[in-house]
Amino acid sequence: MQFKDVVGQSKLKEKLIHGVRKNKISHAQLFIGEPGYGSLGLALAFAQYILCENKTEEDSCGHCPSCRKINDLQHPDLHFSFPTVQSISKTSNYFYEDWRGLLKETSYFSLFDWIKRIDVKERKPIISVDESEDIHRKLKLKSYEGGYKIMIIWMAEEMNTQCANKILKLLEEPPGKTLLILLSKEDVKLLDTITSRCQILRVNRISEQELKLHLEKGFDLNTEEADSIASYSEGNIIKAKDMLHIGEDEHSLKDHFIELMRSSYKKNVIDMMNWADAMAQAGKERQKVFLLYSSHMLRQCIIKNYTGNENIKVSEDELNFLDKFSPFVNGNNIRDFMKSIDEAYYQLERNANAKILFTLLCFQSMRMLHKA
Repeated sequence: MQFKDVVGQSKLKEKLIHGVRKNKISHAQLFIGEPGYGSLGLALAFAQYILCENKTEEDSCGHCPSCRKINDLQHPDLHFSFPTVQSISKTSNYFYEDWRGLLKETSYFSLFDWIKRIDVKERKPIISVDESEDIHRKLKLKSYEGGYKIMIIWMAEEMNTQCANKILKLLEEPPGKTLLILLSKEDVKLLDTITSRCQILRVNRISEQELKLHLEKGFDLNTEEADSIASYSEGNIIKAKDMLHIGEDEHSLKDHFIELMRSSYKKNVIDMMNWADAMAQAGKERQKVFLLYSSHMLRQCIIKNYTGNENIKVSEDELNFLDKFSPFVNGNNIRDFMKSIDEAYYQLERNANAKILFTLLCFQSMRMLHKA
């Protein structure tokens, strides 16, 4: 991975390159930003630039033995740590082949994408204390090629408390020529003592123009299509890809949303309870994605009601449904709708009973759809 392969983020690239050229590399760096903004690609390009044997002033060479090893994700001095489903494996080592396979496909993927890759039950993964001990062991080893040892910790906010405390000790007393790169989209979930010991780099959303050009070149879209998707995606390549590649998951989300709203509007309690039962059986991460999708659809209803079809970002099938449904979402109930979904998401993250949660959402939706 070279810097040129990362979409946008020119200022961050310059800052990282400048630090290497001036030999001012902080031993601990925290990249904060959504995965769709490119934080993992930046971290990998940064690691490759540091380890490159023939680096230029703008990028790694891409051809030296070190670069080739990193491109193949086989460099002995580059390590990765990431969340794992504890009932399958407590450390990352077991999942390395899955990790390499996904990262070779793209550096733009979400935690949910990773979960689907490693667990058919879609259970929530964490970074455990066992993983932190493995990180210590790897970084205490002597560098194979005499340079830096680099550890990239992806989704660092998923560290449990015991793991975070052990990582803190590593940040306070790092081995020589060691670089830890923590990637997080929610730094508020990290210990303050960890963030205070890291150089913080904020990975901002990709500019709409840069994302539009990437979509035109990478996905062979015309200007109008690329502009529409870039506008919807809010600088997030993962969201752009979701909109481009509508597959079974997205159709399922749409169907679940339609079923919820129809059964709630008809006050069909049996259908509502059946819907809640079905949603309770889905994995937690899929449930969270459904709630985010529902918020998006409700926002599109309001946009459609006030500005027509010109500014909404939905598929043709979704638009056909919204033509009939959007009048039932208005200023009288949209705040209550969004509050209910936000509360459901909040409780779901805190391991609330899914069946009770989605049953409550059904009845709340029924009440709000019939609100005058």
